[in-house]
Amino acid sequence: MIRVNIDVMLAKRKMSVTELSERVGITMANISILKNGKAKAFRFETMDKICKALDCQPGDILEYIPDEEE
Repeated sequence: MIRVNIDVMLAKRKMSVTELSERVGITMANISILKNGKAKAFRFETMDKICKALDCQPGDILEYIPDEEE
């Protein structure tokens, strides 16, 4: 499973979802879909914009969680 930690980075940067949405140029609904782990895909272009807006690395946003079976 891949966990999306946008909410963690937003808190660290003291930024709202609204502000991130405006800086990245995608809707608040789409930011929420990403933030809540409901997205089926993640475009590199979007990742680039989010990393620029949050001044972070992709690894700060995405976290791999191994399945318990493994």
